[in-house]
Amino acid sequence: MAGPKVSVSVCVRNGAHWIEGCLEALLNQTYPNIEILVVNDGSDDGAEAILTPYHDPKGERGVPLTVHHQPPLGLSAGRQWAVEHASGEWVAITDIDVRPEQDWVANMVANIEPLSEEERVVAVTGRTVFEQANDLVSRLRSVEIAAKYRARPRRTSLANGPCSMFHREALMEVGGFDPSWYHAEDMEVSLRLIQAGGTIVYARDALVKHVPETGAAHFLAKRKRDARAHLRIVRHHPKRRRQGPGFDFLGSSTMVLCLFPLWLGILISGVPFAWGLLSGSVSVDGSPFDPWEGKVLLVSLSLLVVHEVFLWRGRLGVVNREVMRSTPHNKLIAMFGVRWLTFRWSVALWQGLLLGCVDALLGRNGHKR
Repeated sequence: MAGPKVSVSVCVRNGAHWIEGCLEALLNQTYPNIEILVVNDGSDDGAEAILTPYHDPKGERGVPLTVHHQPPLGLSAGRQWAVEHASGEWVAITDIDVRPEQDWVANMVANIEPLSEEERVVAVTGRTVFEQANDLVSRLRSVEIAAKYRARPRRTSLANGPCSMFHREALMEVGGFDPSWYHAEDMEVSLRLIQAGGTIVYARDALVKHVPETGAAHFLAKRKRDARAHLRIVRHHPKRRRQGPGFDFLGSSTMVLCLFPLWLGILISGVPFAWGLLSGSVSVDGSPFDPWEGKVLLVSLSLLVVHEVFLWRGRLGVVNREVMRSTPHNKLIAMFGVRWLTFRWSVALWQGLLLGCVDALLGRNGHKR
């Protein structure tokens, strides 16, 4: 007996070089009862010409595949179009820079049955493996994502955008994807589903492979965008109103966030303290930490040491060690490279939070005054 029909959706904006790899992976799924919906979100890089030959809504060449062209309305609007036009009982979502394994849909469908009367499975989320290139960013990103998934429970709070499947009716009941959310639309809709009494299940064997995330500028821009969107999540879905499991996919961001204020404290206190020593206004006789600068410097340095211990013993420590172990270059250089990238990551998170505060004050980008 055939299982429930699954409508698989993918959105693309200026990802022409990824289209063929993604769509061929979807067309070769082992699960037979699927359709594919592709949303071209205003691409101007030649994506339309590549997508046109794939358009086969009646499935005359096998799997039905519909290509929809729209202005650049955003990822969330594209996902919502697919939900509204899907004919399947379940709607799967992925990204154009992802290559689902052949049994990705089949393994998600295998997990739709609840394990108890308390569960009402409304979404199943799989596992994303970030492939590595020969650079620090891709290795760090790959190891960090793998560490997140190792600690993930079966009942989770997030149906990740690259590898998830939603019960269409349950999704429509909570309003679907909100087009005003430019980022983190998967987290926002996941929280609404849980708030409505649904259960999101993690299926480890439902695997997709993400192309390597390379380049520090690209990595930091995405982390800034993550932080900006997370502030909106916290503001619209405060902890006191959330139900179900807590956030289990934040990874190393909390520890990384602390890094910039610690170094800022060292800079603010260290420069005048060092100047005081050089100019003789601060005496090294007795306790050199009598001036306020010295006290702040001592506290900041102490907290930085404690932070470093927790950083290396925690999840990011695993990331650091794995990156150093896998580097083809000098390990000392790799260690300093990781530390510098982590500091820049911390700065990017604070930039994102600041922009999120501005969004909240102005009531823009999905914020409500």
